[in-house]
Amino acid sequence: MNSIRQVPSKVKTRRTEANLGAEREHFDKQQLSSISKAITSAETPVKEKHARRIILGTHREKGAFTFWSYALGFPLAGSSILSWKFCHVLHKILRDGHRNVLQDCIRHHSSLVEIGKLWGNLHDKYGQLVALYTRLLCTKLEFHSKHSDIPPNLEASDEVLERTAGTDINNVFQLTVEVFDYLDAELRLAETVIRQLNTSIAISTLTSGQCRLSPLIQVIQDCSHLYHFTVKLLFKLHACLPADTLQGHRDRFHDQFHSLKTFFNKARDMLYFKRLIQIPKLPDSPPNFLHASSLAKHVKPVVVIPDEDEPEQLDDDDDDPEPLIEVGDVPTSSLQAQPLQPDIFDQTFGPPNGGFDDRDLQIERLKQELEMLRAELERVKAEAQRYITQLKSQINSLEAELEEQRALKQRALVENEQLRMELEATRRRNAEHEGVQTTFIEAEKRAQATEQRYNKLKEKHTELVASHAELLRKSADTVKMLSATQQTQEEVERTKLQLSFEVDRIKQEADMKLEEQKFEMEKLRRALEEKVAEMLRIKGTLQSSEQTSEQMNSSMTALQAEKERLMRSVSEKEAELSSLRQATQVQQSSLQQERDKSSREVGELQGKLQEKISREEQLKQRLLEEQFALLQGTVAEAESIIEDAAAKIDDPLHIRCTSSPDYLISRAEATLGSIDKVKKGHADFLGNMGDAGALVRSLTQFSHLTADTIINGSATAHMAPTDHADRLTENCRGCATETLQFLRDLKSKMSLQRADPAAIRIIVQKILHLGQELRPKGMDIRQDELGDLVDKEMAATSAAIEEAVRRIDEMMNQARKDTSGIKLEVNERILNSCTDLMKAIRMLIVSSTNLQKEIVESGRGAATMKEFYAKNSRWTEGLISAAKAVGWGATEMVESADKVVLHTGKYEELIVCSHEIAASTAQLVAASKVKADRHSKKLTTLQQASRLVNEMAGKVVASTRTGQENLEEKDTMDFSGMSLIKLRKEEMESQVKVLELESQLDGERQRLGELRKKHYDLAGVPHEQLSDGNEEASSPAHPASMSPKPSKPAIMRKPALAQKPNLQPKNMFR
Repeated sequence: MNSIRQVPSKVKTRRTEANLGAEREHFDKQQLSSISKAITSAETPVKEKHARRIILGTHREKGAFTFWSYALGFPLAGSSILSWKFCHVLHKILRDGHRNVLQDCIRHHSSLVEIGKLWGNLHDKYGQLVALYTRLLCTKLEFHSKHSDIPPNLEASDEVLERTAGTDINNVFQLTVEVFDYLDAELRLAETVIRQLNTSIAISTLTSGQCRLSPLIQVIQDCSHLYHFTVKLLFKLHACLPADTLQGHRDRFHDQFHSLKTFFNKARDMLYFKRLIQIPKLPDSPPNFLHASSLAKHVKPVVVIPDEDEPEQLDDDDDDPEPLIEVGDVPTSSLQAQPLQPDIFDQTFGPPNGGFDDRDLQIERLKQELEMLRAELERVKAEAQRYITQLKSQINSLEAELEEQRALKQRALVENEQLRMELEATRRRNAEHEGVQTTFIEAEKRAQATEQRYNKLKEKHTELVASHAELLRKSADTVKMLSATQQTQEEVERTKLQLSFEVDRIKQEADMKLEEQKFEMEKLRRALEEKVAEMLRIKGTLQSSEQTSEQMNSSMTALQAEKERLMRSVSEKEAELSSLRQATQVQQSSLQQERDKSSREVGELQGKLQEKISREEQLKQRLLEEQFALLQGTVAEAESIIEDAAAKIDDPLHIRCTSSPDYLISRAEATLGSIDKVKKGHADFLGNMGDAGALVRSLTQFSHLTADTIINGSATAHMAPTDHADRLTENCRGCATETLQFLRDLKSKMSLQRADPAAIRIIVQKILHLGQELRPKGMDIRQDELGDLVDKEMAATSAAIEEAVRRIDEMMNQARKDTSGIKLEVNERILNSCTDLMKAIRMLIVSSTNLQKEIVESGRGAATMKEFYAKNSRWTEGLISAAKAVGWGATEMVESADKVVLHTGKYEELIVCSHEIAASTAQLVAASKVKADRHSKKLTTLQQASRLVNEMAGKVVASTRTGQENLEEKDTMDFSGMSLIKLRKEEMESQVKVLELESQLDGERQRLGELRKKHYDLAGVPHEQLSDGNEEASSPAHPASMSPKPSKPAIMRKPALAQKPNLQPKNMFR
């Protein structure tokens, strides 16, 4: 009885499993219908029910595989409205679909980019919207693939956002920038849609306007969450970084805040959105991120989507009824015979006919038949159960095979798409190859232009040989042509390298693509063989199942239909495989043709390049020969000039010619300069034999100056004493001989390397020395004292400063070795302040020198520098005295610092030296300021350097006093054990000591005043003129400039000290 009751539920399970394939086909059919009805070219909004079915489909199959398999077949490139609605549906799927939808969509990221680029380049209103929408979707995919904790619908808690941002401030900064970009993409799309609605007739109540406005519902939902994320992240950034660093972030947030608020206000006023979504209101002003308390006032905007009260109206042609399997309770007939109740009469008197009634026999027979029927029923049930189990296993295996065939079909479609993309890439490479051919043609044109330039160069060569003057003028043109030829050669070399690189790359890519295609073909062939074998096995299984029982004919018929469908699918796959194989063969043949063509072109290019290289070598060799011929012509001309000058030494007509030693000295100095130029030009020519321009120019100048020196040396000897005249004449002859020998070495290629004008330099220096000996004595003593002495004193002062810095560094190192603890700290502080002071003084000396040069250049006019110094003698003496004072003060400071560090000197000496240096720098600034322009920038620089010196001197004094206070041992005053009389006695002794010290202080101040009076007397300034100016200086800060003897400037004069204030002594007793 129990087995009979279980038959209906088993029949129901069998029917459900048999309908799995039909349900899958119904699901695919329903998805295709919903996708095709949702994504159409009609300018109407996407219906919510179609989008909802697509979203439910993603949850059912746990991904968007079916959606993309159908969506890729739409002609998105042909209709902008179709692409717009496709983007809308994809946005809804990303927000509300299964979580695996994101990974499926990332695989098609490149397709979205291509669609956006296509419509972005076309002038179409919907095309512009599609370009912005695809850019938004790509940004969304990239953001959520990078931050997987945040779902695509952006419904993440603050804890999730904190975990995503992390504790590293760099990650928070980067995440904020990415959220900004995300929100920018959303706002650009919304602003463009609203702008198009404002400029068109469409309004929100028409289907054309609603088609544009419907995606903005998802945009509003995204923007509310992104705005909240931005506020949270910016408050976190302001808690860790300074406000100035985040100024750009705040400006960008303010722009986005105003744009978002404008967008929400406009959308809130449209009738279309009022029944579909509740748009939140943003605050009147953006949050103040500079105050952390403003975070508590922030309210997260919440978007509410009201539930639809009206049920959906199902279209007749839209929804097919779901196949429902209803199995009722089948009444089970009682097959078991009811036990017969014996008659009362028979129980009392027994059966008739002695117990052998016919009814008894019939009952027994019926019982036996019943037992037989029960056994037969059990056997049938067991057989049926076995058949059911077998059929279930077969159905499961067939369903698995069916899923594999579908997956194989999808993979084949994807591979077909990849092959199409590879074919496009091959076409692009062919276009690039054509560009390489164009580059080669341009290189050939440049080579022809180079050959034409060479012909012009050859024509110029015939003109250059005409005369020496023409050679000198045309040498520069030859050098320019050489550089152009070298540039052309470099361009040819670069073209050659580019062509070889492109050919190798094309070969490698072609080989790689061929290997990949062969591997894919082999893989498809093996898969096809396995499927055929599997189909044969299934066919055998089905045939054996048909022979077992006629009761399973209906199931076998269904399996046969499934087999035929699989066979059709296999035949389709074979057709696709054959088409792919044919396409691969065609592509392989085209690649082979391109490879052969490229190899031939490379061979031709290499041959032509070899010809060009040989031609360039010939041109270079000819150019070298022409340059050497040009050098030989120049040397020959120089030899004739030197020989003519040497001949004039013994010419009787030249005896009457005379010259001054000064002119001889100027000629000799110019000759020494030209020797340096010849030496440099000779070295350049040895390094580059194709450019003799520098050597030719220097040889021309050298020959003329040397000949001039020889002639003027001989003329000077006519007026010189006998001894000097003989030596001068011999040196002139030796100069001519050495010069001719040097020129002969330059004429030959064998001796060109060893040519050296050093011997000529020695003889010219001898001539220069003799000329200086012949100059009249005492002629420039005054100018030397007042002109060159200024530069010498400035240089000496700079040297003294450098020496002081060096000695301070040595003292610093020695102090670190010998001392430690607080003494080392005090010494380092003092020496560091002294070093800073020396650096400031060095800057002051440099600024003073620059200002002095500017004063001389602006005031000397047509006169020389020495004449200017001689004319302004007092001003010059003031500069010299100030420079000496600065150098003397730096030296004295170093000596005092050395004594302080070694504990043999007094800290007061270092303080006095600082005051001396400040006074000396003030004297130098005042002396420089007298003749400087009031608006001169160099004067401003000098004044800033003077203020820096004073500041550094103050630091030296402060560090010295601080160190003195730290090192002084102060005894604690303990008066607890003294009596009143003892305290009075000690108080009187302290008063006596204070009076003695005050009298000594007054005496020292009086002595200081007398010393300063004497200093002014020695400086040449009377007491009654201390407050008056002079004709050269208007400031009393440089008294050294008032010297009455300008011809003898004071040396090592001590600069004036600044007058210290006369302070009242502190009263220690109250």
